[in-house]
Amino acid sequence: MKKFITTFVMAILMAVTIPAMSSVEAAPSRCYNAKTGKYYPCKKPNVYRRHRKAFNIGIGTGVGMLVGGLLGGGKGVVIGGLGGAGGGALFTHVQKPKNYIRRY
Repeated sequence: MKKFITTFVMAILMAVTIPAMSSVEAAPSRCYNAKTGKYYPCKKPNVYRRHRKAFNIGIGTGVGMLVGGLLGGGKGVVIGGLGGAGGGALFTHVQKPKNYIRRY
């Protein structure tokens, strides 16, 4: 019962914190257009958008290790980590690409 409660609490914690981290607005900055030779205001991507692959694979690995550790002990951590990393990589591969610089 303890394992189930711990897993449930960790899943809720991740479900709440990950969207909150990715919704933080970046400050507007200036970008340079080489064709016109002028600067224009643009919005740089946030940390999640820039390192989306690493975040997704790392989160998948962590969740896999957590579940594997709760179910299978030390050996389960390794197996769960590998499975979670594979799942995170697959999830990242299936995601649609994002535009990295947007004009106002």
